[in-house]
Amino acid sequence: MADIITADALFFFDGHPGALALYTALAKRLVSEFPETVIRVKKTQIGFHDKRLYACASLARVLPAALRPDPFLTVTFGLDAPDPSPRLVRVPTGPNRFTHHAVIGSAGEIDDELMGWLRALRNLRSR
Repeated sequence: MADIITADALFFFDGHPGALALYTALAKRLVSEFPETVIRVKKTQIGFHDKRLYACASLARVLPAALRPDPFLTVTFGLDAPDPSPRLVRVPTGPNRFTHHAVIGSAGEIDDELMGWLRALRNLRSR
């Protein structure tokens, strides 16, 4: 099982205790569903890997301040087509490639819909 709260993760969320709580809830859910997940903390994001990167958590401000919850955590993943959900900010990144950002403000938003996107993507990436 991956270490969820490491010194690097604590440093990443220094000054953002609410975002740390959201990250902890997300990471626990991902690791409980995908025990082979490896968590890698980088300068601007925390990656969730299983053979390949399948999702990231960050403090990226992809929504205007007035639309962002406080606290917030941005969960980023890539899909081959844009998903029309109003929960997502979509960014085309190449032919048949779209980065999707889900901005969450509570642990309740780590729900079946979000996990469905991550589950589908993780299953594609782990082949």
